[in-house]
Amino acid sequence: MDKAEFDQFADEYLSLHAKNIAASGEGPAFFAEYKIRDIAQEMARRHVAPRRMLDFGSGVGASIPWARHYLPDASLTCADVSERSLEVAQSRFANLARFVHFDGRTLPFEPGEFDLAYAMCVFHHIDHAEHVDLLRELRRVVGRSGTLVIFEHNPYNPLTVKAVNTCEFDVNAKLIPAPDMKRRCREAGFADVEVRYRIFFPHALAALRPFEKAMTRIPLGAQYAVYAKGA
Repeated sequence: MDKAEFDQFADEYLSLHAKNIAASGEGPAFFAEYKIRDIAQEMARRHVAPRRMLDFGSGVGASIPWARHYLPDASLTCADVSERSLEVAQSRFANLARFVHFDGRTLPFEPGEFDLAYAMCVFHHIDHAEHVDLLRELRRVVGRSGTLVIFEHNPYNPLTVKAVNTCEFDVNAKLIPAPDMKRRCREAGFADVEVRYRIFFPHALAALRPFEKAMTRIPLGAQYAVYAKGA
């Protein structure tokens, strides 16, 4: 994971992100909220109440207020390789989470310390050769009964690819097909690995979004989610 790259963009990340996704008709908050809302709904469906959550690659903290809104009873730890990003996040949400720097290889947490970990569009910034080792680290810290959720951009969606290719902080990004991420999670030891495709309609067609619940197996959404269980 490139610490210097994200230290460089930390102070202007939100404005750059908003500019890059303007064609969708939505702002950064929309994309941050829907992910956490999806997780909260899935945890409720599974009758699981997370108590200790890890935001892996938390950046400047876009997900923090939504985590506190949708999962208010769980403690939240944010971990990132970019110290500047963590500083920005802490300045915005000092009392809402714990902020921890890590070296990009070993998470400084105990085995089973968390029962839920999530990564919001993080892995495409990581060298693909490092994915399985980092997934094993995530499996270690969520333990046998924990859940991992990974959201990623879908390289099969042309509008997503265009947005990534024109984004300043995605210049070194390499998108990951969902089947590859699913395979890597299994290789890292996770079980019950599921893929769901998300965000099929822009804001102009938001009235159609209720139909997305029936479209999660169609590999054309702008993003996808991988749900996996520790094993």
